[in-house]
Amino acid sequence: MSTDHEQSLARAEAATVAELAAIAQAVAPSMRTLSTAVKNRVLVACADALVAHQDAVLAANEKDCTQAAANGTPASIIDRLRLTGERIAGIAAGLREVAALPDPVGVVDTGRVLPNGLRLSRIRVPLGVMGMVYEARPNVTVDSFGLAFKAGNVALLRGSRSAAHSNAALVDVLRTVLQQQQLDPNIVQLLPCQTHTSVQALITARGLVDVVIPRGGAGLIEAVVTGAQVPTIETGTGNCHTYVHKDADPDMAVAVVLNGKIRRVSVCNATETVLLDRGLDPQVIARILRELETAGVTIHGDVTELVAAGATAPVAATDEDWGCEYLSMDVAVRLVDSIAEAIDHIEQWSSGHTEAIVTSSLAAAQQFIDQVDSAAVSVNASTAFTDGQQYGMGAEIGISTQKLHARGPMGLPELTTTKWVVQGDGHIRPV
Repeated sequence: MSTDHEQSLARAEAATVAELAAIAQAVAPSMRTLSTAVKNRVLVACADALVAHQDAVLAANEKDCTQAAANGTPASIIDRLRLTGERIAGIAAGLREVAALPDPVGVVDTGRVLPNGLRLSRIRVPLGVMGMVYEARPNVTVDSFGLAFKAGNVALLRGSRSAAHSNAALVDVLRTVLQQQQLDPNIVQLLPCQTHTSVQALITARGLVDVVIPRGGAGLIEAVVTGAQVPTIETGTGNCHTYVHKDADPDMAVAVVLNGKIRRVSVCNATETVLLDRGLDPQVIARILRELETAGVTIHGDVTELVAAGATAPVAATDEDWGCEYLSMDVAVRLVDSIAEAIDHIEQWSSGHTEAIVTSSLAAAQQFIDQVDSAAVSVNASTAFTDGQQYGMGAEIGISTQKLHARGPMGLPELTTTKWVVQGDGHIRPV
């Protein structure tokens, strides 16, 4: 910190986070027994209230967008920040969708009677106090609350400073509804966001915060995961690969590659690297490269090889390209000699999110499934399908690329944990 004022602000934010986390921990027990009917009623009421109070929310959002423009923020980022009546209606629809989803709390995962007569079961229970650290998009504020609430958790929300007015207006609507529904409004709390100290205070609040989930760019995720002293669930970056095997159907290959790359370039399930098997017909390779360039995609790779293969304006790739999540109209392309080389490349450079293979060979597809170690593997399907809603899970909090607790799209069940229940009839364990 460079000034006394900044140091004072940081200390104040740290104290506020500690205070709000303690309040959240005190509220959490009341959520464990909240009925599904009450949760659904509250979620629908919140959806109705957001639409009813959209003028106040939009006015707050305009302050954020105006300030972002004055700060020279890129138009694409301002678009993520901006709310409209249509977007608020979509956010409200998301809450109604969550209300319609099955409640995971209390679900029995497994159960059996032991030989000694003890009745054993494992049931789903809330995680407790769930911290969210996220950037820009104010819709994440409501999405996070809705999912946390339905799964029986208390939400501590640390959004970005760029969306401070928007987030405050949205949380005010949610807290008002909770109070009207005779529930503690502290079920959802917005943390201060003027300094990074508030993030540090949240992710080190051992004993008060049960889990933290970062959602945003690689820098944010890395800072949270490496600095946390409480459990984190890493919703990782998406350096997703699409490998076109030598036995791929040409039309299918073009469709899958293009959809993965250009459907939405700013999402974590976009294809960022395309691996083309040299065993493909050269005309097919040339067609894929041509279709990418015609769509406006800049191809990065071995310039000499790519020009010979049919690209017109490739850019030389570095190691940074092979490990990059572009989130733009750029793609890294490499020609490989075999499926083994493709798998080796993925093993070296993948972020562990989603990898796809296009092939008509069942053996190649199975080899890819067996050997690729990522959260999701797609066969003859675009990487864009790695999404909770597309998987039939309803809403999601993010895509986990780690291996403990949850992996892949995280819906309601993944926002719970389990406990074992043992029921006996005066059973005692022999000495």
